[in-house]
Amino acid sequence: MIGTPNTSRLETAGAWLLAGLWILPLAYAFWAAFHASGDATSLRLASPIVLDNFHYVWKVAPFPTYFLNTFMLVTLILVVQLVLATLAGFAFARYDFPFKNIIFGTILLQLMIVPEALMVENYRTINFFGLNDSILGMAVPYFASAFGIFLMRQTFKSIPKELDDAAVVEGATSVQVLWRVYVPLARPTLLAYGLVSVSYHWNNFLWPLIVSNSVDSRPLTVGLQVFSSVDQGINWSFISAATLLSVAPLLIAFLLFQKQFVQSFLRAGIR
Repeated sequence: MIGTPNTSRLETAGAWLLAGLWILPLAYAFWAAFHASGDATSLRLASPIVLDNFHYVWKVAPFPTYFLNTFMLVTLILVVQLVLATLAGFAFARYDFPFKNIIFGTILLQLMIVPEALMVENYRTINFFGLNDSILGMAVPYFASAFGIFLMRQTFKSIPKELDDAAVVEGATSVQVLWRVYVPLARPTLLAYGLVSVSYHWNNFLWPLIVSNSVDSRPLTVGLQVFSSVDQGINWSFISAATLLSVAPLLIAFLLFQKQFVQSFLRAGIR
């Protein structure tokens, strides 16, 4: 036990250091967004706070359209992922069928393949079906999530089989057992996975950049590139203001529901 207090202090100091390094880019974005371009890099505390950057970027870029496209994209992916992951996870956890382990192993192979390696074939596929430059075309490749299926399978396998048998004795069908027994007990896991999915696809850039060709289909991440034109020079104040506008919904949601977020991840981890 000797040296435990010192170890604890070192761990605390390391945690604060990592937290500071993590929040440093966000802190600078806040600073640059509320200051003129000339004061964005000076970091003088006496520099006046301005709101003109937000007014300019909101006027230059169609942010309402970008927000709507991003919301539609994230919602569509999340709903389909939750439905498919829940149904597939329930089937792999509670039913026996031919080649079950082989099929599940094949699904898990998706975790070992980076999405960028499939972009060419994915683009050919959506182009063949006429889904290019559409929200649906951006969402389709992410509908079936191997991580979501694996997570729900593990969660459902941790639920006592006796609850399943009791519901069947009472006359419940398989759908009723899933909806009334398994889904309520798996809500923390579903919420934790939903948070990860929303955060990832809200910030996804490369695939939407490839698929979207017009303002009508661009999400926020792709729309932000209008402020990084090298020909006109890079204005960090405008870029920071646009970035804060794009991440504001996620930041506000986290600040309002951070307790529920942490509890959901903890419960999902415990399962």
